[in-house]
Amino acid sequence: MLFDDTQHDSLDRFVRASLARVTLGISPASVMLTYLDWLSSITLSPGTQVHLWQKALKKQLRLAHWTSHSAFDPKAEPCIEPLPQDRRFRDPAWRHFPYNVLYQGFLLQQQWWHNATTGLRGLSPHHEQAIEFGARQWLDVLSPSNYLLTNPVVLERTVTSGGLNLLQGMAHWWEDTQTLWSGKTPAGTEAYVVGRNVAVTPGKVVYRNHLIELIQYTPTTKDVHPEPLLIVPAWIMKYYILDLSPHNSLVKFLVDQGHTVFMISWRNPTEEDRDIGMDDYRRQGILASVDVINHLMSDHKIHAVGYCLGGTLLAITASAMARDDDNRLASITLFAAQTDFREAGELMLFIDDKQLAFLEDLMWAQGMLDTKQMAGAFQILRSNDLIWSRIVNEYLLATRQPMNDLMAWNADATRMPYRMHSEYLRQLFLNNDFAEGRLRVDARPVTFSDIKIPIFCVGTEWDHVAPWRSTYKLHLLADAPEITFLLTNGGHNAGIVSPPEYPRRHYRMTTAYAEDTYIDPDTWLAHTPAQSGSWWPAWQAWLAERSGPRIAAPAVGSRDYPPLDDAPGSYVRQA
Repeated sequence: MLFDDTQHDSLDRFVRASLARVTLGISPASVMLTYLDWLSSITLSPGTQVHLWQKALKKQLRLAHWTSHSAFDPKAEPCIEPLPQDRRFRDPAWRHFPYNVLYQGFLLQQQWWHNATTGLRGLSPHHEQAIEFGARQWLDVLSPSNYLLTNPVVLERTVTSGGLNLLQGMAHWWEDTQTLWSGKTPAGTEAYVVGRNVAVTPGKVVYRNHLIELIQYTPTTKDVHPEPLLIVPAWIMKYYILDLSPHNSLVKFLVDQGHTVFMISWRNPTEEDRDIGMDDYRRQGILASVDVINHLMSDHKIHAVGYCLGGTLLAITASAMARDDDNRLASITLFAAQTDFREAGELMLFIDDKQLAFLEDLMWAQGMLDTKQMAGAFQILRSNDLIWSRIVNEYLLATRQPMNDLMAWNADATRMPYRMHSEYLRQLFLNNDFAEGRLRVDARPVTFSDIKIPIFCVGTEWDHVAPWRSTYKLHLLADAPEITFLLTNGGHNAGIVSPPEYPRRHYRMTTAYAEDTYIDPDTWLAHTPAQSGSWWPAWQAWLAERSGPRIAAPAVGSRDYPPLDDAPGSYVRQA
């Protein structure tokens, strides 16, 4: 039996897709090429090999000297300190012999492997980042903090509890295993039900199509700023991260400050939505919402807000609108959203031609990227915090972190359509088409420099998804009259959810005008003082300054767009 070209291609894709299910979408070919590139670089560098051997010897002598010194002086300063974000060895029990030697030796080994995997002449930057990341993952596995006999905190708990912590930890493990295989949500999420105690800000669904529900929130003030807000969340997440519990809901905060807020709630795609593309998200999502809001709010201009991928899509949409002289936007705000993807952080480790082809075959077979495959990639990026720390705390120490609204939201994952996700990864992450002027909308190129309205950009200090220096690069792309950049502490999610009541919050903020010279991000960081408190009031004040005199609060919906459902609507409840 002879196969035609289509059948040959389908067979190849089926085999790769089957393998991808086992490897969680990671291409073995990409991993092998990375390893071979590093191995060949170091094999052909005898001088580097000698240098690394010398470093290894020096570190061993350094550890031996410190060990002998600390034996007589228990308060001796460590010979190496963990990185600021490394919390594994903070407990005082790690300062006692032999555990102090174990963790100091581990940190020295970690430092040596960083030297062995970086700075090699001829190693491609992408492969260097990937091999350094891979070495770090293996070292995280081998950390003495992960094992009963080498973790003094776990040993002490085991002795004092008579081993009950291990029995309880085994019960936790069994419960989590059952939850994983049954497809249920983690224990404790049942306390956070959408529409009952999260996503409870009053409002109505005023528009619905196949891809979105548009929510208009009920005013809580007699008068409001005339310019409405349209919030575009990422479709990789449920929108209600911005409307969690009443005490930390950004939506409620804005409504209480006199803003008319509209929110896009994306439909959770299924296999039947495999051919929905990025342009469908632009048209049926942002543009459709702008049309509805424009009708409801008597042609007032809109303050548009985009979070993560929603911010990237908003930047593309706003660029196309500016190109076409569509002036319905008053300003643009981007939360942890990238416009230039050349330095897009550790997510780029999973983005090369072979890796994308492998992932595309997996999505081709499934019609989508499912929630477990997406969650796995994000957990690997922060394996210390999301995998190993959790294993130690829950299975060895038997201490479960209490579920909270943000954790429950994080477990409420979404899927990604095959075509859209492929287009997004290739055009933006891999090729950087938007930043470099090659991305086309309606068969014509779009560029961020066409936008001539105020821009507000929020970056977060510990963002593994959209590193703040990457979001800062919009200064190089934009030609707006003013760009306000704000850097807040926290990560991609917790940094954005920053209500005024939260303690230990700080941010830095400056505004650059069109006539100002460019300041690089490190210089900006060094010269911009930190301000204590949440960044929400600062952003709200920025919006208010760029809004007109307040008007009477509008009705929710209209005769042409009657309310279809109470907020939070039906799409956000889709599993």
